[in-house]
Amino acid sequence: MEPLSRPALLLLLLLRSAPLAAAVEPISMGIAVGVATALTGLLSTFPTLYCKFQECCEAQWVQLNLTGLKTDLENKLFGQHIATQVVLKAIKGFLTNPTPKKPLTLSLHGWTGTGKNLLSKIIAENIYRNGLESDYVHQFVSTLHFPHPEHLSHYKEQLQKWIRGNVTLCGRSMFIFDEMDKMQAGLIDAIKPYLDYYDNIDGVVYRKAIFLFLSNAGGERITESTLDFWHKGRKREDILLKDLESKVSIGVFNNKKSGFWHTSLIDKNLVDYFVPFLPLEYKHVKLCVREELKARGYEEDEHIITEIADEMTYFPESEKIYSDKGCKTVATKVDFYL
Repeated sequence: MEPLSRPALLLLLLLRSAPLAAAVEPISMGIAVGVATALTGLLSTFPTLYCKFQECCEAQWVQLNLTGLKTDLENKLFGQHIATQVVLKAIKGFLTNPTPKKPLTLSLHGWTGTGKNLLSKIIAENIYRNGLESDYVHQFVSTLHFPHPEHLSHYKEQLQKWIRGNVTLCGRSMFIFDEMDKMQAGLIDAIKPYLDYYDNIDGVVYRKAIFLFLSNAGGERITESTLDFWHKGRKREDILLKDLESKVSIGVFNNKKSGFWHTSLIDKNLVDYFVPFLPLEYKHVKLCVREELKARGYEEDEHIITEIADEMTYFPESEKIYSDKGCKTVATKVDFYL
């Protein structure tokens, strides 16, 4: 049995307390009628009152801040012009459409430290007032939530119940699947019906939900293409989504080590965009360090910024263009220097 939501639980307590009060102290019929009327009025307005103080699935808690999303993407997500453009348009189009045909499904691909988790955080913070801490944002980490191959059938059933229950509570729920490259093949197919073009499934409408898949798979192909642009003397900003998207989708579909291996999500075209995250250059690492200092309330120190960026390791060996960890270890290095 699914646990009661907080509003439902409080309503239940109110209902149970009324007859108890009457039993403790006998009251006249007139007062009883008055109490019943007052209680009915309280219950009718309770959801509105509750939403003023506690998170609920209403506009004051769940609503797109388009200006904030645009600003955060431009000022915090460094070196990812494709991701910035695609996500801004996709989120805006989806959340301003009152009757979407299916849930929004984005698959983010690239090496570690390039900004996939940061992008998820930015999206959450500009839709949900409580950001990643919202009751309507749900994160799954493959190695944590689905670690044992022998429990695959159980995981499928559990995942379906989890998504069905949460979308029932709030149609505008967001689900983040991290480490898709480590997920057991076939598991993600369990949620295929929820991503498809259905008006509802057993009375539950999934069309307003958002699904994000994060994966390192495809990073090698993305890096190869980015490096090829560099060797040809072309700017990384000239790289378009169409230059990489098909390479990434085909690559993860045919990769036996990917959670997307031969998945029906790709086969049935249920992933709206495969978003490539390009490898980060030295200048992007410096921007990450500067942003980390700013977030901690420190003044920009060009000497520290340069020292930390110089400490990072870069590849290929001959050119040393791209950071092999992206900005993954920047926060730790800032700790050391401060």
